Amino acid sequence: MPNFQQTSQRKQLWAEIGLVLGVSLGASAVYSLLQLLQTALSPKGIAGSTAALNQSQSANQIFDLALQLVDIAFALVPVALAIYFLRLRESELRIGGWPIRANDLARGLGLAAAIGIPGVALYALARGAGLATQVVAASANNYWWSIPVLLLSALRAGLTEEVIMVGFLFRRLEQLGFSFAKRQAISAVIRGCYHAYQGLGGFFGNIALGLAFGWCYRRWGRIAPLVIAHFVLDVVVFVGFALLSRQLANLGW
Repeated sequence: MPNFQQTSQRKQLWAEIGLVLGVSLGASAVYSLLQLLQTALSPKGIAGSTAALNQSQSANQIFDLALQLVDIAFALVPVALAIYFLRLRESELRIGGWPIRANDLARGLGLAAAIGIPGVALYALARGAGLATQVVAASANNYWWSIPVLLLSALRAGLTEEVIMVGFLFRRLEQLGFSFAKRQAISAVIRGCYHAYQGLGGFFGNIALGLAFGWCYRRWGRIAPLVIAHFVLDVVVFVGFALLSRQLANLGW
């Protein structure tokens, strides 16, 4: 039977997981699932609904910029919390995030290409089958700072999702005795849940992405390639939509 110290340590590990997910992607997963349910029950249904990302927050350009930068900054606090908890128990950070190595960049770009092309095809198929919402990935505003802020937003997404869902969660679940298959499945399902606002296509597509990223993390032992791949994928989506929004709208995307 586990002794008192082991039981106490397990409780602390679960508490850390609950706190980090509760102020970040776990909360997003709950909201996203409720949004999917609401969308599915609405008169428009999933196919007729729209999910908006990186939208304008004020009609005033200066306040819009300030609010978006503040949002990005506060969204990174849970990342700092996850890293703090990891460092609190270990003498060094073992998730392989910094410094970035040359092979991290090569692996990240290769992973982005391998994931991105099938991802676009899956989204197109899901839209055609009525299983995905129309994702408006960026505001139509064309301010001088729009592209830099979209780049920061892509970096925020990459850091938040990969550091928390892979680096932090995999490590804590490993310490709790979960096998790799279970760690990978739990992380991937949560990833799918907080993307469920995009429809069933986004839900299942991101589960597949999570499984692939988990496998790569186990093989490489470093989080940096995953962050780079996620950043590149989101840059293509966010900036591409901002530049080609009219053409994509004509295609029903």
